[in-house]
Amino acid sequence: MSVHGGKDKAVYAYPFEHYDYWRRKLPDMDLPWGMFGENLTTVGLLEDEVNIGDRFRIGSAEVMVTQPRMPCYKLGVKFGRPDIVKQFLDSRLTGFYFSVLQEGQVGNGDTLSLISRDSNNVTVADITRLYARETHDLELLHRAVQIEALPTGWQDYFQQQIEKFKR
Repeated sequence: MSVHGGKDKAVYAYPFEHYDYWRRKLPDMDLPWGMFGENLTTVGLLEDEVNIGDRFRIGSAEVMVTQPRMPCYKLGVKFGRPDIVKQFLDSRLTGFYFSVLQEGQVGNGDTLSLISRDSNNVTVADITRLYARETHDLELLHRAVQIEALPTGWQDYFQQQIEKFKR
């Protein structure tokens, strides 16, 4: 549960819009909905527009964005190509995880409605950028470690990056 699932990774959402990118990138692959392992294929919620800590209602459930997805070897197994893990991270089309704040019924076609926006204004894409490449953005690193919704492991990692920056 520390790597797959758990309270901070209860529901994985992947944007519908990204499937066009992957269909162009991998034209010989069949890419049915859910191919990336998502629980929800969303429309209109992109990583550069959704903040860590944003809260949504879907059906009668309430969920909160906690972190981007970091791919593991299992994605390579599912796709039958180990290079997909690197391509996935390089694309920055990661999707994101929700924690469940209030259990409820969710059905096909339910709308995700924004309940509240996290005031730190750190997007899912920002977290991916900090992790994958841009650890020198000290101001963003400081904002990231302040986000209560961001799991402790991420906060600790970013705090270490801040400490390295100070040296």
